[in-house]
Amino acid sequence: MADKNSTNGSSPKPSTQALTTNQGRPVGDNQNSVTAGRRGPITLDDFQLFEKMAQFNRERIPERVVHAKGSGAHGNFVVTHDITKYTSAKLFSKVGNTCPMFIRFSTVGGEKGSADTARDPRGFAIKFYTEEGNWDMVGNNTPVFFIRDPLKFGDFIHTQKREPGSNLKSATMMWDFWSLSPESLHQVTILFSDRGIPDGYRHMNGYSSHTFSLINAAGELHYVKWHFKTNQGIKNLPVEEAEKLAGADPDYSQRDLHHAIERGEFPSWRVQIQVMPESEIDKFKYNPFDLTKVWPHADYPVIDVGVMTLDRMPDNYFAETEQAAFNPSNIVPGMGYSPDKMLQGRLLSYPDAHRYRIGTNYDLLPINARKNAGANYNRDGAMRFDGNYGSLPNYEPNSFGGPAQDPRYTERPYTTSTTLEKIARYDHRENNDDYTQAGDLWRLFDEGQKNRTAKAIADSLGQTPLRIQKLQLSHFKKADAEYASKIASLLGKDQHPEYLHGPDAAELPAAARLPEK
Repeated sequence: MADKNSTNGSSPKPSTQALTTNQGRPVGDNQNSVTAGRRGPITLDDFQLFEKMAQFNRERIPERVVHAKGSGAHGNFVVTHDITKYTSAKLFSKVGNTCPMFIRFSTVGGEKGSADTARDPRGFAIKFYTEEGNWDMVGNNTPVFFIRDPLKFGDFIHTQKREPGSNLKSATMMWDFWSLSPESLHQVTILFSDRGIPDGYRHMNGYSSHTFSLINAAGELHYVKWHFKTNQGIKNLPVEEAEKLAGADPDYSQRDLHHAIERGEFPSWRVQIQVMPESEIDKFKYNPFDLTKVWPHADYPVIDVGVMTLDRMPDNYFAETEQAAFNPSNIVPGMGYSPDKMLQGRLLSYPDAHRYRIGTNYDLLPINARKNAGANYNRDGAMRFDGNYGSLPNYEPNSFGGPAQDPRYTERPYTTSTTLEKIARYDHRENNDDYTQAGDLWRLFDEGQKNRTAKAIADSLGQTPLRIQKLQLSHFKKADAEYASKIASLLGKDQHPEYLHGPDAAELPAAARLPEK
């Protein structure tokens, strides 16, 4: 339960203290990463992003800083449909191909001992042990996320953890951040809807959320989003039942998964993709690489790829589930990335976090090790427990027959935009619609789900200062007038229309540059 009194509810006072890096360099923009053009990838000279990410990754030992509470299982993936026109990856070279895989489900914000039934997104991370190396799909049970720029990731996660002073969870921290970050509205709507509390891990979908790419044998690139649709059917927990289970059986989701596999009721998911040709990225109605938005299925229908089935629990939880390390940069030939800013940040953040949490050689642990043969020039490091490549040379190029590069596997260049722009910190909220998709989702709900979603939001938002309530209600109104009015009514603000117009500009911090829709 969030602490109603935590975080000072008074209006923010102008700060006279300059924001700086750890070394004292003044910061001019703490809201936007440096990118190669408005839609372009993040560049390596963004020292501020890397400092924030590296610092954030080292905040907790030894549990994961996010996704600390998790459950894992082994299984197999089978290709059921031909997608060779999109990718040259050997795994998809013919229908019927199979590969072993390991999955780790998790909650996101809670500590390792927290309840499985919290209102929280669920992690959905899969490691495919293919013949060309490991392919990791690190996603969630929602197709979008709260933010679109990785510079804000540590800030966001802090709001889901504990307040520095009281060490209590704080609704004020969460809604303060969300109200000042309207790009979160789509994910917030999902989180407080019926799907905010899945009934265990077997009855929820998974999504890559990020946009990746596939490259075929002709070198043609298509951008894709991955979907994992549960064959068990979607089931969610009512709030009252979730709260009871949090006390009676905090390991409910893990127990459900374990017992189902023990009974031989092997859970499975249909693996699907949405496909966007590279030539269409500038023709789409918004940035296709924006993690806060979905691709409408009417525009880009899902295409079946295969089936994933879980049939074995780990022999040892620590050795497998706890030490499993997933990395979105682990892809195989025939696959690629995209200019998705959040994905670009995770390509750096995930392996950095693993090296800190588990060690330099985390990818040699059995649960993380590739199943195919391979060799490179990476050597030494703490806990190197294999032969360390013996007396083979540890440099390249060399004339002693060490492993050599193969130009056939050079990464295929990809397009970020047909418009060349300067490398700079672009305001990700400028000319960006953060309300339509959240409103569209609200309008899909039936009356019962609308009422339950509004109540869940009002119960949480009602614990915050009035200025935060006013700002957040103004966002709901921009998404859908009914959305705002139902919540305002539950908060007792429906007779005060001024609450739907947001706070005065003087009540907002300088970072909250909110564009009008």
